[in-house]
Amino acid sequence: MLTRFEPELIRWLMEKFAEIGVEVRTGTAVEAIEQVDSGLCVHGHKGSEEIVIEADLVVHAAGRVPDLDLNLSAAGIAVENGRVALDEFLQSVSNPAVYAAGDAAAKGPPLTPVSGHDGKVIAANLLEGNRHRPDYRGVPSVAFSLPPIAAVGMSEAAARAAGLAFRVNCQNVPDWYTARRIGETVYGYKTLIEEGSGRILGAHLVGPHVDEVINLFALAIVTTLRPRISGKRFSPIRAGHPISAPCFSVEEPAVIPSSTMTCPACGTVKTETMPTDACQYFYECAGCGELLHKRP
Repeated sequence: MLTRFEPELIRWLMEKFAEIGVEVRTGTAVEAIEQVDSGLCVHGHKGSEEIVIEADLVVHAAGRVPDLDLNLSAAGIAVENGRVALDEFLQSVSNPAVYAAGDAAAKGPPLTPVSGHDGKVIAANLLEGNRHRPDYRGVPSVAFSLPPIAAVGMSEAAARAAGLAFRVNCQNVPDWYTARRIGETVYGYKTLIEEGSGRILGAHLVGPHVDEVINLFALAIVTTLRPRISGKRFSPIRAGHPISAPCFSVEEPAVIPSSTMTCPACGTVKTETMPTDACQYFYECAGCGELLHKRP
């Protein structure tokens, strides 16, 4: 499940699922769905154990297979894992008269925007000859779970398999402002930074608004933005405030300014460190429960 995402982020997401009462059963095969008087009944098995689950609603979200019942072998069209095998120009490797995009193509992430883009690549190659290649480097993938999980670029496993030298920055930071202000207990990231060049190889996020924030990392990957310039922390874009985007670090955890707040009621001292200057909201005193900052 969620094989396109990093294991650390999936673990944090599973903890959130358990918190909100979502039961995840892995290694379980669904065999049938039966209509019963009380609603629906799902039949399956896990190993030798039979599974029966009653439900009001059953949603199939396991993806789809391409509609290629066309006797492709008669046209000499090679197939790879049930899809048309393609070269770098999205042309069939065995029949030059055939191009493919979308569900039928054995190339690229299985995403609707990718299919549309690949269709344009094919149209250009048909009109101009094979000159255009799709570029999937900065294509983000998002699962709209609770909270959402997102990824763009290389996974850690893929980067290691490619023999790249890189460092990993990975943290779950629910105490950061964007998560803390709405009581979200899962808010994490994992970034892969190439040694020497400082290129962002991959970014993996889980938490509120990451379905939007991931697009900034996609932009950085496509345009080869680097996290450091002349030894200084890279910050060429001043984002609107307050948003989630500035909160995710691609470097080692930054030295974040801290502020000390003293409760006027009981004298309890508390030091707060936050990733943005948006920390001037209200927090309860750990000693007596008084608000250290008034509600805005």
